[in-house]
Amino acid sequence: MKKMKAAIFVEKGRIVLDQKPIPDVGTNDALIKITTTTICGTDIHILKGEYPVEKGLTIGHEPVGVIEKLGSAVKGFREGQRVIAGAITPSGHSNACMCGCASQDGPDTPHGFKVSGGWKFGNTIDGAQAEYLLVNDAAANLCAIPDHLTDEQVLMCPDIMSTGFSGAERGKVKIGDTVVVFALGPIGLCAIAGAKLMGASNIIGVDCIPSRMNVAKQLGANHLINFKEHDAVEQIMKLTDGRGVDVAIEALGNEKTFQSALKSLRPGGNLSSLGVYSKDLTIPVDAYGTGLADIDIYSGLCPGGKERMRRLISVLETGRLDLKPLVTHHFNFDDIEQAYDLFANQRDGVLKVAIKL
Repeated sequence: MKKMKAAIFVEKGRIVLDQKPIPDVGTNDALIKITTTTICGTDIHILKGEYPVEKGLTIGHEPVGVIEKLGSAVKGFREGQRVIAGAITPSGHSNACMCGCASQDGPDTPHGFKVSGGWKFGNTIDGAQAEYLLVNDAAANLCAIPDHLTDEQVLMCPDIMSTGFSGAERGKVKIGDTVVVFALGPIGLCAIAGAKLMGASNIIGVDCIPSRMNVAKQLGANHLINFKEHDAVEQIMKLTDGRGVDVAIEALGNEKTFQSALKSLRPGGNLSSLGVYSKDLTIPVDAYGTGLADIDIYSGLCPGGKERMRRLISVLETGRLDLKPLVTHHFNFDDIEQAYDLFANQRDGVLKVAIKL
């Protein structure tokens, strides 16, 4: 049996590069030879034991590659074609898909709770940090990459760009809105870009890392607040003449930032929660207007499937957005353990790493 290299979750605190069999290809599957992938903040939650997965699982959910082999029933693609697949891989025919919520097309886990819907790669099935990736329901999930776009240009599409944009979409950003984004990691930065594309006229970013705040300005932020130097909510109220923002996007997964996002809203505003939370959340009664302030709280998983990927690639292809500044570091696949160490400890101004195979 032929083997491949893969980044495997061994135990809390250990993801190691090891050997695994190359997957067999079923009728509706595609085998992708990975050319570029990356590490996500959710992978760090897995590494730290904050999000449980099975030992021995290949991690990663952001694939860029070339079709190595196609199942006999997969039409519309060819072997040798450059493709991406979203982090979320709906089947297209499940109850969730039929109900219009394809992102939640996923099974129950053996851990006793509902998984994050259609997030399967590196969660319930082997993921993208490997030489080869098996994509189930390939016809519904593969998306061709235009020849003139590089791997790095589309690397954010499978998850980071899709998730960040979904924060603005679920928050129902409208033309002329004032929007605040708490935490300017890669997802928060993409939330800023998404809010701008949707018509927000006043975008506020909250963080404390100068390099991230600089990128936020490039992507559309009008105002930046360093929460270590100022009370973020007080500053937001000053910037909005006491009105509060129309939409607040929480992109960290932290109770303090969640509560600050809630406190920054105007009555009738929307809180869009993108963070992955590892602890219970408390909703302050006063910030929630005792339940009478017409505030809506939205959570969700980014959409997946080939149409979502096509739309995101279109944004890049037409020059509406350039996310290359998000890729700050490069590693060969053999050095992925070093990449994890850098990314997990947020050294050297890292935003995203491009891992080349």
